[in-house]
This record gives sequence, C-alpha cells and structure tokens, in this order.
Amino acid sequence: MDAATLAAVGTIVVGLAAAAAALIGQRTNARATHQGAVMTGYGGLVDNLQEERDALRRERDELRAELTAAYAELANERAERADRAALQAQIARLETEIADRDRQIADLRRTTP
Repeated sequence: MDAATLAAVGTIVVGLAAAAAALIGQRTNARATHQGAVMTGYGGLVDNLQEERDALRRERDELRAELTAAYAELANERAERADRAALQAQIARLETEIADRDRQIADLRRTTP
C-alpha cells in the first residue's frame, strides 16, 4: 500500500473513531441529563411531601387545640349541670322543710286557743 492509501484508511479509521466517540459521548450526556432530571424531580417530590407533611402537622395541631377546647367546654357544662343539680336538690330540700314548717304552724294554730 502506498502512502495515500494508508492516509485515506487512517482518515477513515480516525473518522469512525471520532463518530463512535461522539455517539458514546452523546449517550453519556443524555444519560447524565436524564439522571439529573430524575434527581431534580425526586428532590421536588421530597420538597412537596415535606411541605404537605408540615401542613398536615399544623392542621393536626389546630384540631388538637379545638378538641382540648371542646373538652374544657364539656367539663364546664358538666360542672354547671352538677351545680344545677345540687341547687335543685337544695331547693327541693328547702321546699320540703318549708312545707314541714307550714304544717307545724298549722298544727300549732289548731292546738292554740
């Protein structure tokens, strides 16, 4: 083979090697871009999940505060009912005592000339 043929074959081989390297480089670049997009997407999802978790925690804490207030109100109502029941019992007892005194007074009127 003469020098021109060797140079032509060498050029073809170098061209094929350059094309193969470019193809491999493009695939590697595409893969890296894809992995970067996946990682960026994953990071975004993680951020979204953390925000949602924080929002749910705030909502849970607000609901717990409402529940505590409701329990306090219920306890107050029960105390008021207990006070009301005690007052009603006292009223009934006093009415009975008054009725007894009225009977005693009526008995005394009958026995006194």
